[in-house]
Amino acid sequence: MQASIFSFHASPPTLPISTSSFSLKIHQPNTLFLTSTISKRALPPLSTHTLSRKLLCKPPSGKYVREDYLVKKLSAQEVQDLVKGERNVPLIIDFYATWCGPCILMAQELEMLAVEYETNALIVKVDTDDEYEFARDMQVRGLPTLYFISPDPNKDAIRTEGLIPIQMMRDIINNEM
Repeated sequence: MQASIFSFHASPPTLPISTSSFSLKIHQPNTLFLTSTISKRALPPLSTHTLSRKLLCKPPSGKYVREDYLVKKLSAQEVQDLVKGERNVPLIIDFYATWCGPCILMAQELEMLAVEYETNALIVKVDTDDEYEFARDMQVRGLPTLYFISPDPNKDAIRTEGLIPIQMMRDIINNEM
């Protein structure tokens, strides 16, 4: 007969445990969020006047197109009228969204480009959240998307998607339009 490899014990073996190696942690309630012990009158209402921080600049209003910007925000109908109308300068259409980080960076570059090409190019913006159907019809799938449309109707439009360097925009305007 063969001896059993396994041995079964009625109770698990006891290991000597020293309590000196363990630290006892007592759970303390968070007093910041207790409303029963702190009266609401004890804390003053939070406002910008009670904070000790000083604002360095005016907080953004949430819109990245201001009245004094050279690149104007247009509706879909206004852009279509520009494309169909008579122009003697290239048209650059920027499809953007206010929540898009690369679009904000591209807006800064387009403003510099608008200053540089003051009367030699027309740069406009279309908010894809406001003009969803138009953006879909123009096959805008990534932001920012730029369309470079030549004043010559025989030339094809050039489409770029994503953040592109300002020099690439200059090359397209100077060489391709």
